[in-house]
Amino acid sequence: RKASFSSGSKSIVRIIAIGAASAGLLYLNNNPDSKATVKLSIPTILREHLAFRGHPSFVSSDHWQFGKFPLFLLRVDPALAGDVAKGAPVAVGDGGKPSCGCLSRDFIANAAAKIAPAVVNLSVQQDLYGFTTVRSMCSGTIIDADGTILTCAHGVVDSQGRQLTTKGKIDVTLQDGRTFEGTVVNSDLHSDIAIVKIKSKTPLPTAKLGSSSKLRPGDWVIAMGTPLSLQNTVTAGIVSCVDRKSSDLGLGGMRREYLQTDCAINAGNSGGPLVNIDGEIVGVNIMKVAAADGLSFSIPIDSVSKIIEHFKKSGRVIRPWLGLKMLDLNELIISQLKERDAKFPEVEKGILVPMVTPGSPADRAGFHPGDVVIEFDGKPVQSIKEIVEIMDDRIGKPLNVVVKRANNEVVKLTVIPEEANPDM
Repeated sequence: RKASFSSGSKSIVRIIAIGAASAGLLYLNNNPDSKATVKLSIPTILREHLAFRGHPSFVSSDHWQFGKFPLFLLRVDPALAGDVAKGAPVAVGDGGKPSCGCLSRDFIANAAAKIAPAVVNLSVQQDLYGFTTVRSMCSGTIIDADGTILTCAHGVVDSQGRQLTTKGKIDVTLQDGRTFEGTVVNSDLHSDIAIVKIKSKTPLPTAKLGSSSKLRPGDWVIAMGTPLSLQNTVTAGIVSCVDRKSSDLGLGGMRREYLQTDCAINAGNSGGPLVNIDGEIVGVNIMKVAAADGLSFSIPIDSVSKIIEHFKKSGRVIRPWLGLKMLDLNELIISQLKERDAKFPEVEKGILVPMVTPGSPADRAGFHPGDVVIEFDGKPVQSIKEIVEIMDDRIGKPLNVVVKRANNEVVKLTVIPEEANPDM
């Protein structure tokens, strides 16, 4: 819009104020040979909500006279808020929650405050030659009012063959200063998850379990716990990867997946919660790369929830084993495999079997290296995760599998899963 004003008036102040408030563009032409003019570009979204006191018709005028008519913002209605949510910046007051879905300035503090009372410190003590020594220290979270604490297995148990033994007396300290003696009721070293119980005559704070499947790279997360014995520590960062494979980290044995974040965690953070901006647990902090900064790893809470279900159902985690090394296929991988071998089967998706363990259930069922699994237990599949979910804890139960081989040969197989060796 083009606005003219008379010298000596204070209209220029109003124009500048509007330009600043609306993120508009302002141009001043003060040529002595012509009348001074100001050009102010105001976004349509704001211009429609501006009016002159006493002369609202000027809102749609192409030339606004600012000498006598003060311009002011009347209101921001829901339509404006909706447009702002699509991308326009919004000013947020202290502690206020913006209606547009934007993050407030204290979103991390709010999320941390929501879960902090349920975050605990676990110190494991052991008597050695008559002296009490602290063997290890880790973190945990109270997830049930009955005193159920979710933590890491490596902090509270030792492995002696297939036997798991408590490292020693477990002292649990809450943020409010209360202390309890904890007891390990379940543990699984493969997933590094353990459940510790405490008994309290007074109510205990609890934390809510969220969903890790909704996380995306770049989402904000918060790590809480007791690093290096510094209780009630909060660090923040983003999700770097939502499905970091254990093989990527050089960890052998059965397949595991982790959430990778750049939150600062150290010794003592293990077992503590990884929290989303809603104050919900989305992971359990487990480890970091010692020689690097910003490389921290957590167990997704969706996996933890399944482990807890196994604990409740069987007292331990039951894992079916087929003896297959598998690889998820996509268009690019399939295209590359076809370039290498013209006999590669015509598939759009599926799971490649590059290796079969000799003597395994898969070997006895007739699997061959190079097979592409397209159906598992009567359901079309395209990822290893789907196969794991279908098997669940089905030990000794036949599963029908359809695979495609070279030259598009379709073969139906029946495999009977065995329980995985816990020492693997």
